[in-house]
Amino acid sequence: MIPPFDELRDYLAHIRIVHHIHGRIRLKLVSGYESLAGRSRQARRFQSILDRTPGIHSVRVNPLARSCSVEYDPQVIPAEAWGDFLAGVDSPAAVALEQLLREIHGEIRHEEL
Repeated sequence: MIPPFDELRDYLAHIRIVHHIHGRIRLKLVSGYESLAGRSRQARRFQSILDRTPGIHSVRVNPLARSCSVEYDPQVIPAEAWGDFLAGVDSPAAVALEQLLREIHGEIRHEEL
């Protein structure tokens, strides 16, 4: 069962941007976050949300490397949304990205019930 969004949001606080070009971003989970099993479980949950998010073309998660590459449409998700969202900045772009993620998260949770 997928956890509440706030639990996922806590996980996202451990993610950093390591590379970002227009339409493609690579994210990395900082070391020290849970066990490998915990990272894998959270990474799969995160990937399932991203896979269904409008504007995201592909997601590749590597739990062993603690990284994730996302190809996205910058017309749908502005480039600045990623950094602002992960940093907790309350910009319009970050709010829009969080709303998209919350909607998909809610749909997935509803389907599991």
